[in-house]
Formats: sequence, structure tokens, C-alpha cells
Amino acid sequence: MEKTDQMYEKFVEEYTSDDAVRKYTTGTAGYGITYLLRNDYAREYLNVVRSHLRTSPPRALRLLEFGCGGGMNITRLVSLLDEEKIRVECAYGTDFSPRLVQAAMQEAKAFLPGRLLEKVSFCVARNEQLANDLAANLGKRQEDLAGSFDLIVGVNTFRYCHRLGKQLDCAQDVYRLLRPGGVCIVIDMNDRFPAFRSRLSGSDKDPVECYLPSLQEYSSPFEVAGFEVIKKGNFCWIPHSAGQALTVCCRLLAPFLNVFFGSRAMRSLVVARKPLAA
Repeated sequence: MEKTDQMYEKFVEEYTSDDAVRKYTTGTAGYGITYLLRNDYAREYLNVVRSHLRTSPPRALRLLEFGCGGGMNITRLVSLLDEEKIRVECAYGTDFSPRLVQAAMQEAKAFLPGRLLEKVSFCVARNEQLANDLAANLGKRQEDLAGSFDLIVGVNTFRYCHRLGKQLDCAQDVYRLLRPGGVCIVIDMNDRFPAFRSRLSGSDKDPVECYLPSLQEYSSPFEVAGFEVIKKGNFCWIPHSAGQALTVCCRLLAPFLNVFFGSRAMRSLVVARKPLAA
């Protein structure tokens, strides 16, 4: 079995476990991620939608989240846009783990009202063959899905493409799936955050299996795929698993930390736009 196949099997084992479901669904995920989805992450999403995805006349958005895990991010995004009076036509979440896709369906049913729930769908698809797997699940040809989406989001998932050496495959599929002028937002772990660096450097795991890309490495596949990178940087000082007290503490310290240690924040952010002329 090739190295990439071995790594993929380990990812499958990890993300089909009970622990994975608890980590990526509301009841047990931690106060921190709930806060971020309503604040730090929400600000980035709304800025993109308001600055880059407005159309005249206004039309409903088509959304996709790849590597959606237990569905918390895409369901909150749909709810957030609804609160902001931004219409959503449809929203899809994909993940390579059937167990997490199942959990995402339950998350959506528990969180979203019926009028929004009917707009959301989940299916099994690998990030590195996103267009092919999504098309197969929807019973369509890849060509039929080209240019289908306005906004594609990936949170805490693109690093796995790097570990498999498939980051360009994913970026190219995202490019195909977006309409001209559509935007992709990637949020993932910052390799310069001290706690991440110390935890991984002391690990007895294969270094490739726990590799964290740099900010430029997150950005580069999108540039090669033909995107215009309109924003990249580091932000966020709140762990996903943080309780309420730690979340408040980190939030209060964030302005100071951003001034003096901004490049060492917890998350890397890349916002990439498909050219209008594509």
C-alpha cells in the first residue's frame, strides 16, 4: 500500500470514531467554536459576501463547504446569512467520512428551521477529488456542476490535502466549481502558533501525517490554479475547544496579541477569487 493510501486509511479511522463526532458537533465541540462561528469567522464570511458577491439585481447564493465535518460551520453560515437578509438558494456540505456526514445531517435538523433545512444537503466526497465525488453523489456530470457555486468554504481541512500531496487537485476543483467572480475562503491551523509547533514537534507520529503548511503554502495552490488571492493572513486567538471562561480571556487579550504577535495567531486565512473573465 502506498504512503498516501496508508495516510488516508488513518484519516478514515480517526474521523469515523465516536471522538470525532463529539469533537465536531454542537453538544460536545466546545464553547470556543460556537463563539468563532458567530464572531471571528462570521466577520470574514460577511465581509466576502458584502464586498465581493453582491449582484445587481440581488440573487440567492449557492454555497459549498468541503471537509464540513459535523456540519456546524455550514449550518451556522446559512443561519447567519438568513439573519442578515442575504438569500441562500442552496448549501452543500461534503466530507470524506460517512460517519461525519451522517452527524452533519443530524446537526442541520437540530439547528435549522424547516425553511432553511430544505436548502441544505450533505454527501460523502474527498477534498482531493471534490468535483468528481460531488457530481457522482448528485447524479450529474462534472461539466454540469462547473460554475455552480458563489462561495466555497473549507475550515480546518485543507491541511490534509497538503499531507496527501493533493492540495493543487483540491484548489483546481474548487476553481472549476465556482462561478466567475466566486470566492473561496480557507481557514486552517497556523504553523507559527507556538502551541501547535510544540505539540507537533514532540509527536512520535510521522512528520508528514501531522504537517502544518505555512500561510504561503495554504495560498500557493490557489494562485497556481488561477485564483486571485484577495486576502491572506493570520487571525483568531480562541481554541475551538475552549470553554466560556477561556474564550472570554482570549477575546480580551486578542487586540494586544494582534498588535505584537499577529503572525503567530491560531488560524491562517486565505480568501481567493476566481477572475470574472474566467
